[in-house]
Amino acid sequence: NYSRDEISPGKLITLNFSLAPANEPSAFIDSNFHKAPVSFKYGDGSLLSSFEEVMIGLKAGEKQLFTVPAKQAFGLRNEDNIHCYPRYQFPADLIIEKGLMINFSDVGGNEQAGVIAEFSTDEVFVDFNHPLADIDILFTVEIKAVELV
Repeated sequence: NYSRDEISPGKLITLNFSLAPANEPSAFIDSNFHKAPVSFKYGDGSLLSSFEEVMIGLKAGEKQLFTVPAKQAFGLRNEDNIHCYPRYQFPADLIIEKGLMINFSDVGGNEQAGVIAEFSTDEVFVDFNHPLADIDILFTVEIKAVELV
């Protein structure tokens, strides 16, 4: 059981945060420490559950650093997420280059971003792994408010 002022499921949390690779803490992936804090309801899908879980029990005014392992953060790289497409399926005027991000639509109209991993005159290999896959994440939070909803 958590007290009224501790982070737990269903509470409204207001915080500043940053994400960085654990092995390169100064290379911020995202941070709002230089902006107004953000609010979200625990469990509403705004944050990955693994990031929410490490904050359980924190109170307003506390600042904490956590390392979230890659598997719980953005997942591990999976070679099955690299797909090969015939070159002719891409627009003729598209300049294909390694690292280029392209949005693809599936049959249901859902968009997914892929990054060109390799290409030749006949084939294009697209990597659909999350760009932060395989990276342990340093998650820093400063809790501004914890409220019952």
